[in-house]
Amino acid sequence: MTKTAIVTGGGSGVGRATVLALAAAGTRVFAVGRNPVPLEAVRKAAGPGQVIPRALDATDAAAMDRLIDEADPDLVVLSAGARARIALVPEQTWESFSAPWNTDVKIAFQVGQTALRRPLRPGSLVVIVSSGAGLGGSPLSGGYAGAKRMQMFLATYLQRAADTAKLGLRFLALVPKQLIAGTELGTEVGEAYAALAGLPREKFMERFGAPLTAERVAGTIVQIAGGELAREGTILGVSGAGTEAL
Repeated sequence: MTKTAIVTGGGSGVGRATVLALAAAGTRVFAVGRNPVPLEAVRKAAGPGQVIPRALDATDAAAMDRLIDEADPDLVVLSAGARARIALVPEQTWESFSAPWNTDVKIAFQVGQTALRRPLRPGSLVVIVSSGAGLGGSPLSGGYAGAKRMQMFLATYLQRAADTAKLGLRFLALVPKQLIAGTELGTEVGEAYAALAGLPREKFMERFGAPLTAERVAGTIVQIAGGELAREGTILGVSGAGTEAL
């Protein structure tokens, strides 16, 4: 059983659901995000003593290193990411196009390095929440798809480094393979891609089959941390229909 976890992006979406799921399982969780207001709401929702909010920017390597030293976690879940600008390439700027690289990939790179250099205790797990956009592309999201694919590569690279040094650490990229239903971001992106396809949003979402929720992704993370799922491999896909090694 995971004793202490750090979850970035802990104020909303998959991060919030993961904080609550881990807290319900008895884990002490440091919930990280830039905005203290949703973090405080998560703390209250989890009940007394289980969630410790930390309002900081997860791209700040020094701040994250200090938090890792304080928490000494055996689980780190990297769910924070830039909100990609929803627009075709001609309407992007380089800043908007590259934002997911400077946030999502940067966090995974820096925290992964710290996990190896510190290192985290043997048996610890780092979960990088990626996206199915990294498998099939995402033409309305600038550099997002490439960044999410790089997170998958990073999980493999980090695992190889950990194995070479015999650190006993585990790195895993978790890949939600469809839009996450019931979230503000999932609704916004679903509407944009439905419009691009010339379909109503409900009709567009039907192509995914069984819906995937933030709670379903969070439950998968809890199962992985508990050794119930994905004991091997570095990339795991999750959808409304279940999980599969990628």
